Amino acid sequence: MTDKAFTSDFLRTLQTRGYIHQITHPAELDAAAREGVVAGYIGFDATAPSLHVGSLIQIMMLRRLQQAGGKPVVIMGGGTTKVGDPTGKDASRPQLTDETIQANIASIRTVFEKFLTFGDGPTDAIMIDNDEWLSKYGYIQFLRDYGTHFTVNRMLAFDSVKLRLEREQPMTFLEFNYMLMQSVDFLELNRRHGVTLQMGGSDQWGNIVSGVDLVRRVDQKSAFGLTTPLLTTASGGKMGKTAQGAVWLNAEQLSPSDYWQFWRYAEDADVGKFLRLFTDLPLDEIARLEALDGAAINDAKKALADAATTMLHGAETAQQSRSRSEGAFERGEATPVEVVEVDWSGGQDVTHRTPEYLVSAAGISSIKDAKRSIANGEIRINGAVVTGSETYGREDVDPATGDFLVQKGKKTSRRVRPV
Repeated sequence: MTDKAFTSDFLRTLQTRGYIHQITHPAELDAAAREGVVAGYIGFDATAPSLHVGSLIQIMMLRRLQQAGGKPVVIMGGGTTKVGDPTGKDASRPQLTDETIQANIASIRTVFEKFLTFGDGPTDAIMIDNDEWLSKYGYIQFLRDYGTHFTVNRMLAFDSVKLRLEREQPMTFLEFNYMLMQSVDFLELNRRHGVTLQMGGSDQWGNIVSGVDLVRRVDQKSAFGLTTPLLTTASGGKMGKTAQGAVWLNAEQLSPSDYWQFWRYAEDADVGKFLRLFTDLPLDEIARLEALDGAAINDAKKALADAATTMLHGAETAQQSRSRSEGAFERGEATPVEVVEVDWSGGQDVTHRTPEYLVSAAGISSIKDAKRSIANGEIRINGAVVTGSETYGREDVDPATGDFLVQKGKKTSRRVRPV
């Protein structure tokens, strides 16, 4: 189904703003969203006191659902956090106490309250802890009721399991059960709250499809799945990674000023995409901002930073963050550093590479342009100005890790880390 074929406000908005990667039953979901209130959920494990910006696209999906007249359901994984989602992980997560998990949930809720309207109305958001039902199951009951609906053959074929085993990393039986638990979440939510839609990132496709199949097979009810594309920066880096660590959403973990700067220093090629995904600005205004080039693109980046920070921290705090950040730039203080992950395998030792090659690997410019920037004295590696390949020394790069900082002028800073 193309974007022109969607007739519901919900799916049309998701399509035009770039949220949709896969849908299990697009025509059925479109009809359901057009004809009534769709209750949709996304699950979030409470492994820390705050979610980070990598989870923001999921939060915005729930916001879009509510804006289109649907009912957002936030599932906090009080139960699944005790297991840990193995998707994309090479090691088991540390186990948290019940007290820590509940404290994390309380802290995370404060962020959702900025993006969603909670209440008792038909389209008001609700937050539910899946420990409410998962902790009540007896082991034998759980296996008898749901274990028969899952085959090991199929579970081994899902990326969350297959990729882990291909990397020859151990996967505990506890983690292997995560898929079953997430699927049972969907069934319980369908029975208790009439939830018919599960959303998530593309890496959750296998888990989501399993839940959809379970609802349809066990209760013969409508159920749908929808995923967003894997979100990376224009240079191929992971969304929300900086040299200082994750870009947290709670102000206690990351100041509003640092949050504003994260968006202000987005890559030029990402501005339009980020405006569509992470702000409520109208599409015609986004098109105007996206079309800016040269120095004017900085106006679009500031509009992005203003809108994103206002949504999370409020308009007054966003303005204060902008003033503080612009003042810091005028004083020549450091700007946020984006992390770029590079696979050095198969090539020469990283410490023998030329500086222009390292500038290119950092995604700052081509090797040709890097040579010109070096000749102009614009390039620094690990804080030292690079004057040419012949003066480049091994000490500029950590030979053990390949982790180093590349800077071009005052505005561009990239920390290169090995994959």
